[in-house]
Amino acid sequence: MSDQSIPDVEEVLAISDPGEVDRHTHGFADRLMINVGNVVSWMFPILMIAIVSQVFLRGAGNNQAWLDDAQWWMYGFAMLTAFGYAITTNSHVRVDILHQNYSDAKKARIEVFAIGWLLLPFIALMTDVLVHYSWQSIISGEGSSSPNGLHRVYLLKATLPVLFLLAAAAGWARFKHNLKTFTDTGLATQLLWMLPTAIFVGWRLVHYAAYWVIYFTNAEIRPRRITREPFFDHTLWVSVVLVVALIAVGLLRRRRGDN
Repeated sequence: MSDQSIPDVEEVLAISDPGEVDRHTHGFADRLMINVGNVVSWMFPILMIAIVSQVFLRGAGNNQAWLDDAQWWMYGFAMLTAFGYAITTNSHVRVDILHQNYSDAKKARIEVFAIGWLLLPFIALMTDVLVHYSWQSIISGEGSSSPNGLHRVYLLKATLPVLFLLAAAAGWARFKHNLKTFTDTGLATQLLWMLPTAIFVGWRLVHYAAYWVIYFTNAEIRPRRITREPFFDHTLWVSVVLVVALIAVGLLRRRRGDN
């Protein structure tokens, strides 16, 4: 048997345990995402048992609504966890037939742009939306639409922003890993390569900071009217100015370091 027919260790790991590939390059966020993914992956055999059980119970005329709810609870939670896991392990499905022929530097640039300008803005937007969505579910005590279902559905929805934050940490770690393969990872460089993400996150932080400052310092104003204050028409531009200022500080620090 020739050596070419013997699979490389990394190739075997990529199939059997993607979380162990290039483990020496992993940081805290990488290991956190992988460890959470390894634990949550045990939901899939439990999910299979639930599905098969429901098929037999339904065939016997003893349908269990709570088991239907449990299935989509487990599936939704596990698949959203798998989203972040695939980012960390680079095990998501690729359909670009050209990508495999690119140089490592070109692949890294594509990954950095895709994560910083496309993926992380989406995750940041979804996290912001889901915080409000899950909070409304919690305060309303949302339950199942079926009388015999699982009635604390707000517990599941409360995990949505948490899992998106976990995916954001995974994306950011992958972003830095690829960025350092072709350039420095200083503040200015990171902000430029993830400019839409930085502006959006800055915008929401300024928005929420202004909201709570007004809320705690003006007892007479109604919460629903706070965001109608004139300042909130300019929060986006405040974020842009702050990001540009941080980029300038980063460039100045890098220039002084070079000198």
